[in-house]
Amino acid sequence: MTIRAMTLEDLRLVLGWAAEEGWNPGLDDAEAMLAADPQGFLIKTVDGEPVAAISVVNHDPRFAFLGLYLCKPDHRGQGHGLEVWRAGIAHAGTRSIGLDGVPQQQENYEKSGFVKHGSTVRYKGWISTALDPSVRPASPDETEALIVYDARCCGMDRTAFSTAWFSTSRNRQTMVVTHGGEISGYATFRRCGLGTKIGPLNATSHADTQALLASNPFANGDQPVFVDVQQQSSPLCALLQERGFEPVFETARMFNGACPEAHPAAFHAIATMELG
Repeated sequence: MTIRAMTLEDLRLVLGWAAEEGWNPGLDDAEAMLAADPQGFLIKTVDGEPVAAISVVNHDPRFAFLGLYLCKPDHRGQGHGLEVWRAGIAHAGTRSIGLDGVPQQQENYEKSGFVKHGSTVRYKGWISTALDPSVRPASPDETEALIVYDARCCGMDRTAFSTAWFSTSRNRQTMVVTHGGEISGYATFRRCGLGTKIGPLNATSHADTQALLASNPFANGDQPVFVDVQQQSSPLCALLQERGFEPVFETARMFNGACPEAHPAAFHAIATMELG
């Protein structure tokens, strides 16, 4: 039995497990996620077979985020999940650890010292694309500004993760809305097994948020769009509901220590339930 850091191929395998569980990860998630903290993605093998996994990504000296806590169905109830859990928690050191906990696991997380601080709701809907002159693809020169914006909104310095996440790939692109040459909002779109996920999204006005949502570079009229909204971001919840979006599930945002001092924009959606 071995617990070790994942390779890129391991992470792609584990994201496949997540897809089977209904989490619908992005098609290019593996590379960007692994860049955040290569030693924070752990997998357990038994006789060479991967059986359980977890990610505990150390974003900065104060905060880590836990996700991808998975065990193959035919290996559950044998202690493999607990072993990777302990290894992941140890990787975080003295950092506070956040997670988005599904309802059936929240009691277990509470026993491990995690406390609920709001919730994250996944909304599903459809949006017609529309061109807006204030919205365009982010340029590489704007990555640093987006990283600073992201850190202010989530309360964690996620430079490694954000650098990779805001880079353009075949299935991921960040759009910005500008006024007077200044970035007033942004949204990252990523193509998934089903439809497109939008996140992070941060914008200061209803109009800018509408323009960003309608700028989906991967839009397909037959495919849905998903947005993960934190409970305190009620303006975005209201906007999505106006557009006919419906909540499809809810998780608890939990921390086992101090919470980040986040200052999200008025219209705010998280990047991903796996990395915060």
